[in-house]
Amino acid sequence: MTTSKRVQDRSKNKRVHDLEVVTEKSKIVSKVLLLMEILKKEPEMIIPVRSLEQYRRQINLPKPNKISDFLRKSPKLFELCKDRRGVLWCGMTGAGEELVEEEERLLKEHEDKAAEHVTQFLMMSADKRLPLDKIAHFRRDFGLPVDFRVDWVHKYPQHFKLVKKVDGLQYLELVDWNPSWAVTALEKKAMGITEASDHTPGLLSLPFPLKFPPNYKKMYRHGGKIEHFQKRSYLSPYADARGLKAGSLEFDKRAVAVMHELLSFTIEKRLATTDHLTHFRREFVMPQKLMRLLLKHCGIFYVSERGKRFSVFLTEAYEGQVLIEKGPLVLWKEKVQNLIGYRGKKKKIECFSEMSEMEEDRGLLRCGSENESTSLQFEKEEAVSDFEDGLQMDDAEMEIEEVCSQYKNTDIS
Repeated sequence: MTTSKRVQDRSKNKRVHDLEVVTEKSKIVSKVLLLMEILKKEPEMIIPVRSLEQYRRQINLPKPNKISDFLRKSPKLFELCKDRRGVLWCGMTGAGEELVEEEERLLKEHEDKAAEHVTQFLMMSADKRLPLDKIAHFRRDFGLPVDFRVDWVHKYPQHFKLVKKVDGLQYLELVDWNPSWAVTALEKKAMGITEASDHTPGLLSLPFPLKFPPNYKKMYRHGGKIEHFQKRSYLSPYADARGLKAGSLEFDKRAVAVMHELLSFTIEKRLATTDHLTHFRREFVMPQKLMRLLLKHCGIFYVSERGKRFSVFLTEAYEGQVLIEKGPLVLWKEKVQNLIGYRGKKKKIECFSEMSEMEEDRGLLRCGSENESTSLQFEKEEAVSDFEDGLQMDDAEMEIEEVCSQYKNTDIS
């Protein structure tokens, strides 16, 4: 990160409203997906709501927001009920459980492609190895299974292996270089390359697809600088870049190529937390001020600063709010999004339809009594449908952190 003007100082015209909507919706669904993962690990997929407090930071639900209130806003996914001792429990609905089973099946089907992307990840790194914890930050972005750290990393010994270094950290290390995977997504798209068993990465001169924010030309007098950037040759992300001079034009353009390739691996062509990307500067030989580079090349990337963490999009992959090419895992996530939020009359929360025989025999649950104070009510709020209305607010009302803004008085090079 760099110190500079506040992000609010940027012109509102430089924001892409559609991608801000995508970011806002994703903030909610990411919380729901984490809750579903937590429930999936519990016996019978139920847990006392108070036990969810230990996950508040991971869920990113700051106080004074109540976890129970958040759960009530998605009654099609979560059920709440009190037992006879007054303890509030949370479980998943039948629809939620079906989605969990579907995700497990899709992740299983996606395993080989995920292994290919992780291998390419390692092939781009300078030392051909990466800390396991750093890769884990992008588990959902790459479509990796929940057991990624424990079991999955051992399923592809022909591609990579787990090693422990002197510093005590675990690393994922490349086992075998695959020439056919050392071809960038840009090469495949522009040149129609599908198989290249003898491919050797080197200099490239392919232009990047550009899609600028609205009114971009009115705000910039860039002349031929973008054209010069597009024509400049650069080193492939899979070639050894340790000899490049930091700060040179070649160094920066190669960093753009690395970011383009990383984003092409992700299932949504975006990364939800750009702060984790800065941890890879040394491994991928990228500039220290990575955020400045992303903001500078706003025709290739779009950075959303909504919330406390930033998201970066590959602009060519989106048409408005819609991801142009959707894989099965993206379509699954959309199913989850469609079940988030509720609008209508207040209703009583249904009790769990089934509990363990032991709990039933003990009579822990008492449901259906109209006079019981355990019946909880839904709020009239809808968590998703009002996002766009919220995005119409003034910039001063948006939750934005300070980062270096390179939109103004910066060469596009």
